[in-house]
Amino acid sequence: MANIEPLDRSELAEFEEGFQVIEAVMGFVPRSLLTMGRNPELLRAFSQLSFTVLGPGAIDGGLKQLVAHVASTAAGCQYCQAHTASSAARGGVDAEKVAAVWHFEADDRFDDAERAALRLARDAAGMPNATSPSHFEALAEHFTDDEVVELVAVISLFGWLNRWNDTMATELEDEANDFAHQHLSQRGWTPGKHVR
Repeated sequence: MANIEPLDRSELAEFEEGFQVIEAVMGFVPRSLLTMGRNPELLRAFSQLSFTVLGPGAIDGGLKQLVAHVASTAAGCQYCQAHTASSAARGGVDAEKVAAVWHFEADDRFDDAERAALRLARDAAGMPNATSPSHFEALAEHFTDDEVVELVAVISLFGWLNRWNDTMATELEDEANDFAHQHLSQRGWTPGKHVR
């Protein structure tokens, strides 16, 4: 059970246009946003940041979701793991590749560029942060500085979301929950405190 009840979507009519965009991409409006809506300025600022970070950019949307997923896995947030896995698949990443992402170092489905990005996500999201100059040397072989900034922005955004959703015990939406049960359970994922 959530620690703070989310508002009903109808109570946040001023955000409906943005909710429709999110629903088209994710298949639902995350309950985390409906809880943030208790502070409309917070939801407004977060929405702007998330649209900037996760919207169109130089980095492929599927890779952004895989980066977010690995970061969320390293941070231990089951809610965000389910969301990012489901979103990666909805964005065109093969579901089996999504399921194998934690094994990116050895799995042939991942190329060297993806490995460098996912290694950064894993090591930046852990506590304490374990990044070093070698991460950036590996990234420089595949990404421009601007693209690296985009990758770090994704990791950082999900650092915030990981803390928010784990602290709030945000209840997991059915679509993300079903995808995670089907594709992530074999590696130990459970909904934990995010179950209804």
